Amino acid sequence: MSDTKTPPTLTTSAGAPVADNQNSLTAGPRGPVLMQDWQLLEKLAHQNRERIPERVVHAKGWGAHGTLRITGDISKYTRAKVLQPGAETPMLARFSTVAGEMGAADHERDVRGFSLKFYTEEGNWDLVGNNTPVFFVRDPLKFPDFIHTQKRHPRTNLRSPTAMWDFWSQSPESLHQVTTLFSDRGLPVTPMHMNGYGSHTYSLINAAGERHWVKFHFKTRQGHKHYTNAEGEKVIGQSREGYQEALFGAIESGAFPQWTVQVQIMSEAEAERTAYNPFDLTKVWPHGEFPPIEIGVLELNRNADNYFAEIEQAAFSPSNIVPGIGHSPDKMLQARVFSYADAHRYRLGTHYEALPVNAPRCPVHHYHKDGAMRFFANNPNPDAYYEPNSFGGPVQTPEYREPPLKITGDADRWDHRDGNDDYSQPRALFELFDVGERQRLFSNMAAAMQGVPDFILERQFAHLEKVHPDYAAGVRAAVEADKAKPAEDPTTLPMHLRAARGLEIAE
Repeated sequence: MSDTKTPPTLTTSAGAPVADNQNSLTAGPRGPVLMQDWQLLEKLAHQNRERIPERVVHAKGWGAHGTLRITGDISKYTRAKVLQPGAETPMLARFSTVAGEMGAADHERDVRGFSLKFYTEEGNWDLVGNNTPVFFVRDPLKFPDFIHTQKRHPRTNLRSPTAMWDFWSQSPESLHQVTTLFSDRGLPVTPMHMNGYGSHTYSLINAAGERHWVKFHFKTRQGHKHYTNAEGEKVIGQSREGYQEALFGAIESGAFPQWTVQVQIMSEAEAERTAYNPFDLTKVWPHGEFPPIEIGVLELNRNADNYFAEIEQAAFSPSNIVPGIGHSPDKMLQARVFSYADAHRYRLGTHYEALPVNAPRCPVHHYHKDGAMRFFANNPNPDAYYEPNSFGGPVQTPEYREPPLKITGDADRWDHRDGNDDYSQPRALFELFDVGERQRLFSNMAAAMQGVPDFILERQFAHLEKVHPDYAAGVRAAVEADKAKPAEDPTTLPMHLRAARGLEIAE
């Protein structure tokens, strides 16, 4: 049973009561997020400082250097030199798990990070995505709360299925990502056998100053390959570094992995007519409405010479864009623009972008001078240390200005769940699965529900029922089948596992 006591009032760290902890402060229901949302900034800034020194999320990762080659032509949509026909750009990729710490096993069921840094002649362009086109939450105010459910329980110091399902069952927007996570694609065999997605909606801006919305996709050319839970556990029993071994070994042997680069394009006028919010990170753009356009090839062809210097110290942030590529009203993206760079300043130091792996390959001129890691040379003109100045310091260039972003609506904490259809797209995904894929989905989900209180499970089943009756029935049957299995004999378990599972042995 759930606790019936009256819960305490949620407050800020300064003790002020919080009126709404579900919705960011935005201009209208679609956003953008407002900088005056001090509550959102406090949550994100605090989350970035909760762990040292590894990444708060995506701590376990694998990476390599490569090249982006553009073979298609989308010059009518963007002036970005990196996306022009024939362009070849050096880049760095880092793949990762989301929840696991540095020492976690590679072959665990989890979303995989898919982060790319392109060293363009106009500056660094970072695309920070996942191997899924959607995410668990759409409002950044809920991101720190979600990540807490993926980390360790403060008392047991163990991962908590109860926390995960308690959060998900009260966040129906998570259904699309949860369905993907517990499907076959939730456990790729290697980093090379999965797709990558920019996930967020971005802007493309052409030479005429016209904006189009875009989603970036990276489709594996190695084919999709996935393990079942049992197969993954067997691999972990042999090696906890399977991804690193596979990626490093393939590149070292000359078997360079490749991905086909695609974009989906939507005009500003089309965005105003869609039945769904095109800036919602829990939604995809249907391919029938916005067909993917093939524009190039991403290839990884060089291993790092020093993993720590080139992969562990690599810092990706969606705040790194170049002329011709911009952001959108996507609430999660706008918060990440702040949060990722802030996390790097905390984890690596104030001047993290001056580290060799993060440094642009083009000239850099700015006025950020002192602070931790101040190791680079002074501006040749020491009198030009502020802006504007009369001593020849770097100046702004209006030609790179983006067109105005149209916004509407009053500033408020708009309920992002009010009137939002969180069931249709998971239903469409579920209906694509064959019988075997559905059975594995049911089994994977039931395995992750072991030990979760019934009232939380019933809340989750109610959401699955709204997606599809067969979905709810299948997971419920799998959970009941797990419960019907013979009880575990505690005498066969090590003492630490008995304690962790709450098992006692009579004296």
